[in-house]
Amino acid sequence: MNVRSNGALLTAAALTVAVLAVASSAPLIAFAAAPALAIAFWRNALAAVALTPITLGPRRAEFQELWSGRHRRAGVFCLLAGCALAAHFATWMPSVQLGSVATAAALVATQPVWQGLIAAGQGRRPSAAGWLGIVMAVAGAAWATGVDLGVSRQAVLADVLALAGGVAAAVYTALGERARAELSTTTYTWVCYGTCAVLLLIACLAARIPISGYAASTWAAILAIVVGAQLLGHSMFSYALHRVSATTISVILLLEVPGAALLAWVWLDQQPRAASIPGLVLIVLGVVVVILGTRVTRDRTPASPSLADAADPAA
Repeated sequence: MNVRSNGALLTAAALTVAVLAVASSAPLIAFAAAPALAIAFWRNALAAVALTPITLGPRRAEFQELWSGRHRRAGVFCLLAGCALAAHFATWMPSVQLGSVATAAALVATQPVWQGLIAAGQGRRPSAAGWLGIVMAVAGAAWATGVDLGVSRQAVLADVLALAGGVAAAVYTALGERARAELSTTTYTWVCYGTCAVLLLIACLAARIPISGYAASTWAAILAIVVGAQLLGHSMFSYALHRVSATTISVILLLEVPGAALLAWVWLDQQPRAASIPGLVLIVLGVVVVILGTRVTRDRTPASPSLADAADPAA
């Protein structure tokens, strides 16, 4: 077996691990017997702690320049991205516990749709295919939410929170794109996760949400989220970017939706509502069209926004 074949196998393995790691996030959140905001705090705080030796070690010089050197502007974008990430977790994670894992995963996956609309607001209009994908995804979201309207108000609230989580993730990605133009992934991620953890801790304390005293199974779930979706998933997608385009990875990342639904079904006995499945499928197909449409626009206009940040599994 030659070097090229080995590289292809390693890339395929990395992508498989990444998808499984990210897909496990929502079922683990639903399983954990702890408030969603507390889980969000711990996943970011522990991830920041894990990255500290690298940030304050090999990346120390770059980190110092965030506040007193040429990267000061990027430092501001890091802080703002951390605020957006906190908003993402504060909305999407409660939606998983309030409603269906499958629906929450699909609705938060609309992130590229909102990213496209943000780009349009900045004067970088999506292609015709991009607009078609946006319409498809929005129609799918309306379908899924309409089905939940007949289930309960709580289910609809979960849908609204998941959509808000997707919007916040798009804002996080747009801000992160500005910061990553100057910074390494490690430094950027450490500041983002740290900022996010501080804000979520303040929210937990203000709302008197307990951040300790959980069962061992809950701590195991939180640790699995940190190691899986927060660290391993991100690392594996970053590794794969050396061999696979960001557009391809963005599409592969959508496997999180059926993956999360399948894990919730097998593990938590949470079967997706049959009436919502066409809407969920339409969402995923719409997002695929948006991603591919953005790729076309990118090829025609070099100044178009990059999709590289879509490989950052915030969910």
